[in-house]
Amino acid sequence: MGKLWKQCLAIGGVTALFTIFDLGIYTCFTQRCIENESAEFQAKSVEVSAYLPFAEETAIVKQKSSLQLSGELPVLDGAAALFPLYSAFAYAVYPEHSCIYDGNDFTSESAVQFRNTGAAYRAVVDGTADLIFCAEPAEYQLTYAKDRNVELAFLPIGKEAFVFVVNAENPIEQLTCEQVRGIYSGQYTNWSQLGGEDCPIGALRRIQGSGSQSVMESFMGGIPIQKDYDTFLGRAIGFSFRYYVEGIVEKGGVKLLSLDGIAPTRENIRNGSYPVVSEIYAVYRKDDSNPNLKTLLEWICSEEGQSIVDATGYVSIEAPA
Repeated sequence: MGKLWKQCLAIGGVTALFTIFDLGIYTCFTQRCIENESAEFQAKSVEVSAYLPFAEETAIVKQKSSLQLSGELPVLDGAAALFPLYSAFAYAVYPEHSCIYDGNDFTSESAVQFRNTGAAYRAVVDGTADLIFCAEPAEYQLTYAKDRNVELAFLPIGKEAFVFVVNAENPIEQLTCEQVRGIYSGQYTNWSQLGGEDCPIGALRRIQGSGSQSVMESFMGGIPIQKDYDTFLGRAIGFSFRYYVEGIVEKGGVKLLSLDGIAPTRENIRNGSYPVVSEIYAVYRKDDSNPNLKTLLEWICSEEGQSIVDATGYVSIEAPA
């Protein structure tokens, strides 16, 4: 009986240890990555219902165009950070009945979809979307198209800053691009090495194939990104796009770092001084036969379409008149 009791105590102790460990993981890491958002935001990375094209209280730019498309409409899709933009495009030139949202998702008949970056690239290759709005693709997304003998076209329609974010209480205000690469390659593991506190660095990454992860890999220039560091008791650094942080997530408690002494402002994006600026692309199949596709692309690049890019919060491909 005594032996059995000792075994039970041992098992209970191990269980308690794992419980404490799991709680520590949640407190020190998971909780910092999962914000106190709705289930919709946590599932989709954006409140889709808040940016629907024709909802009465939508948060998109509501600017009707003189161009009104009808007939066979190009199916739009794209990244979470760009949903407010292409939703505004749909509002401007599509008829209201073309967007069908059932409260959880867009129906298969809807000309507006939201599958996020990875699935959007598959959709345009597979032909279930005509036009997607994304950052540059990952290599495997290009391979997916090549393996299916699909040639994609990439039309730049705007610009955005790729940014690095830390907690607002972190005393670090700026880093050089080389220092950031050093963090993600494992050269720097403590903020004290960069003039900050004696505190471990938690270098957070995004899932493979997301727009921001693809841009990050490009930013690293072939330098391997190390596995996420141990973030216990550390201060995290992450990356995203400026508009996503400031315009969609709208979180307090974080700050955007300057890079090479340049802040990621719209002015610095436009004048080219901020060192990491990404193109926003409209991506489509070169063999797409939708009769309205060329007209829509020309309109997006027009002064009217570009004014929506600016009004949404991105930077147009040319300064507005």
